[in-house]
Amino acid sequence: RDDRPFTSAHKALMESEYADSAELISFHSVSKGTTGECGLRGGYHVLTNIHPGTVAQFYKLSSIGLCPNTIGQVVVSVLANPPKQGEPSYELFQQERQEELASLRRRAGLVSAAFNSLPNMSVVPTEAAMYAFPQVHLPPAALAAAEAAGKKPDVFYCLAMLEEAGICTVPGSGFGQTAGSHHFRTTFLPREEVMEGFVEKFKQFHMNFMEKFGPKKQ
Repeated sequence: RDDRPFTSAHKALMESEYADSAELISFHSVSKGTTGECGLRGGYHVLTNIHPGTVAQFYKLSSIGLCPNTIGQVVVSVLANPPKQGEPSYELFQQERQEELASLRRRAGLVSAAFNSLPNMSVVPTEAAMYAFPQVHLPPAALAAAEAAGKKPDVFYCLAMLEEAGICTVPGSGFGQTAGSHHFRTTFLPREEVMEGFVEKFKQFHMNFMEKFGPKKQ
């Protein structure tokens, strides 16, 4: 959101009175930013005010990896060293980055609006991450069907979505959700033209699910 610009924990610490004393480990990866290269795995840590002995253990853990992800390391280098102003690719890089941020904002809005338009479902609009965690208010019949199938209710819902709509999501029970609540995690990283199709398929699935397990009209 434009009214809530991103501020890293590291930046906040460096501008505070605790810059020389508070311990902080911050991190980033090529799959979690505007680079969005989910098939290329790589990232880095920034260790601030961490005891040298602890830093040594981090290096020791890293050094025992005998098969380094070479392509991932190359992409991390590109991520950490973007084109600088005055360099040939700087203008194009800035243009593409801003276009990607704007597209992510539109996709987040599209998905959030779709979830909040449906009965028995609500979601907090996404402001930072690439995921949405909608809450599903499952009717008693769905809870009973999940119990009969030996599945957690949110798992039951997600499996039905996969089987009937071909949409793969992650049940909220894997994220420590509040007891008695039911969520799932989904992403909005696919391109905008794909997300529009996803929204329609999901809406159809959810309405069919609620019609199947919801109160029957007299």
